Amino acid sequence: MPIPKAQAVKLSDAERQGLEKLVKRHQVGQQIALRARIILAAADRLKNKEIIAKYAVTADTARLWRNRWVKLQDISLDDLSIEERLEDAPRPGAPAKITADQRCQIEALACEKPENSERPISQWSAREIADEVIKREIVTEISPRHAARLLKRR
Repeated sequence: MPIPKAQAVKLSDAERQGLEKLVKRHQVGQQIALRARIILAAADRLKNKEIIAKYAVTADTARLWRNRWVKLQDISLDDLSIEERLEDAPRPGAPAKITADQRCQIEALACEKPENSERPISQWSAREIADEVIKREIVTEISPRHAARLLKRR
């Protein structure tokens, strides 16, 4: 099966400047910067094979970001910024069972003293947090491990 020809990437002046600025920024994720470099290289007419060698990425990665960029070019930069164009697409899977509001309530609970909840402990444990979250009906069920994982992320 022949390899499909890579889509040509043509950048407007604003897109090129935005990508170059993004690559030089100190506070940008490395994946976003790499994707920006791939787009700039594609706009400079490098073939996917050359991009793969230059940035040590897979053929799928070079093709994906080139094609995604071309697809999103019809959307104005005011509606979808350059950085947003380079972010990961939402992953498939089940929707989250714990809402952002519930997370905030769990975090607030963890900041309270356990004595205020009539718990005979001086520090929250994962099991105690999970029990109190269910007691306060923040969620109907949560494992101690998941409660600890939610708090650890913050």
